[in-house]
Amino acid sequence: MGCNDDRFLDREPTDVLSDDQLWSDNSLILSLLADLYDRIPEYQSTQNWWNFADFDQAFGSSYSDYWRHKNNKWDYSEWTVAWYDYYTLIREVNLFIQKAGFYLNDNTIKARYIAEGRFIRAAIYFEMVKRVGGVPLITEPLSYDFSGDPSYLRTPRSKEHEIYDFVLNELDDILDDLPNDIEIKSRATQGLVLAMGCRVALYAGSIARYGVNTPEVTLVGGEVGIEVSKADTYYQKALLLAETLLDASKYGYSLYQENQEDLSANFADVFLKKANNREVLFVKDFKLQSGKTVNFTVENQPWSGAEDLEGGRMNPSLNLVQSFELLDNSFQTFQTKDAAGGYLFFDSPEKMFEGRDARLKGTVLVPGTKFKGKDLDIWAGYVLADGSVITGDTYGQRKVLPGRDVEEQVVGIDGPINGLEFSAQTGFYCRKYLDPATGSGQRGLKSEVWWIRYRLAEVYLNAAEAAFELGKVSIAAEYINVVRRRAGFTIDLSESDMSFDRIVHERKVELAFEGHLLWDMKRWRLAHKVWNGETVPLTNKPWKADEVSNRVYGLWPYKYYNPGDENDGKYLFKQVLPNEVTGCDYFRLGNYYSNISDDVLSKNPLLVKNPNQL
Repeated sequence: MGCNDDRFLDREPTDVLSDDQLWSDNSLILSLLADLYDRIPEYQSTQNWWNFADFDQAFGSSYSDYWRHKNNKWDYSEWTVAWYDYYTLIREVNLFIQKAGFYLNDNTIKARYIAEGRFIRAAIYFEMVKRVGGVPLITEPLSYDFSGDPSYLRTPRSKEHEIYDFVLNELDDILDDLPNDIEIKSRATQGLVLAMGCRVALYAGSIARYGVNTPEVTLVGGEVGIEVSKADTYYQKALLLAETLLDASKYGYSLYQENQEDLSANFADVFLKKANNREVLFVKDFKLQSGKTVNFTVENQPWSGAEDLEGGRMNPSLNLVQSFELLDNSFQTFQTKDAAGGYLFFDSPEKMFEGRDARLKGTVLVPGTKFKGKDLDIWAGYVLADGSVITGDTYGQRKVLPGRDVEEQVVGIDGPINGLEFSAQTGFYCRKYLDPATGSGQRGLKSEVWWIRYRLAEVYLNAAEAAFELGKVSIAAEYINVVRRRAGFTIDLSESDMSFDRIVHERKVELAFEGHLLWDMKRWRLAHKVWNGETVPLTNKPWKADEVSNRVYGLWPYKYYNPGDENDGKYLFKQVLPNEVTGCDYFRLGNYYSNISDDVLSKNPLLVKNPNQL
């Protein structure tokens, strides 16, 4: 009260930017936009890799992740929308779009920024509809009048197909306002819009087609479920968008095929090489110089060559590994014994995995291979002539073997050792996204490897699926063959080879650890069949789309110890169920659409609950 100096009191804040300040500086606008891109929701990525161990793709080989393999009756809140976070983000995007239109004068720049805002908003709504079905569609920033009654702000859920249609229409509208530039990977482009539209339309089409198999998973108001009559229209849209993008003369994208001498290394490089990578359409990028790196390699590098005292947290499953077929287009599970019941022996453990789809060793580090130039040391112990096993309970433990008088290593430095975190408890480590650069496995440095959100191989598979569903089977076969040829297949699939099982299988092996599995199984209405909670052996039919696969199995190499025998020192294998796997994945009908919390429902009585939930 004793100060009446207006000049003293009237000061500009130093921690808040006004709209005038922000929208007059392009670098600040880009910073705001980058934050919005960065916050696009994702269930699985290299930043939250542990969610890849939720189902039958991988085992979580760390004490903090063993619970995932116990009693896996998934809660209805799994994979749901963080309601307030998502709508807070949508509000911020709506404000971005509104203010770009108000403050920017250059029509070309304005159009691009508005298009990018609409793209991000469409991506958020796509993530929401995948999780809970139809949601309230808010496209303007809402304002509260502080009257004490917020009811006028309440919006009911849209129908599920209305959200899909909104996303598709937004993408159509913004296409021409975005650059057609193959070098842009972390912002929206015309190529990305086509790829996303293809994915969105495919999801909607398959929900319409396969939703009839689960009539219980619908709501009378259409908030959940899409009419089967809409399926072909969505499939046609998906195929048209894919065919448009695959026109190399206009868009210039192509599959990465730089290393024809080593097709497995070539496939691994799709996710590592940023230069001259014409397959990648959209990424979340990382750069050491900007202080933004990713911990994936630190946490998943093989233990034997770890640059820090950590690694091996995610072990690919035998379920996944045996899905990679032989190069003659046949499926063969891994045989460990001959017809008489005796073990099969191998000069090196890598021999077990020869002659298969090159994507196997581009996705998984199998026993006998290398990482960062170092041999993986994966073997579970010695099997003696009488069938007994000598092994250890820590990495590379040493013991005295029968007939010897000095200690020798009796188990691999990488394991596998039951219950020992970071060891390869399934017999495998992950290769996809694992950074071979020196220092990438150190906590103080970490990795610059980007996370790929969209790439061209998926577009080929989307096109194949859409064509197949429309009865254009020969076209479907050709699109799948393009992808398979890169993986080393020299015998093309014929029209008669094509089936729904083939469509499902090809996505499983091409897109492993890329965040597609859960959503694919949901849209095909296969999740409750494959992850049905029943205790069953590992399937010997990895090509069947609806075969039960709800426990994570492993394949362990052993050394044979029988001095004087011709097989002494050779390798044999045993199929195992890791000790920490005591439960089965159980996906219920109520999991197809995750719940909307009671708190959200109570604040907006216009919302309806999802089906099959208490």
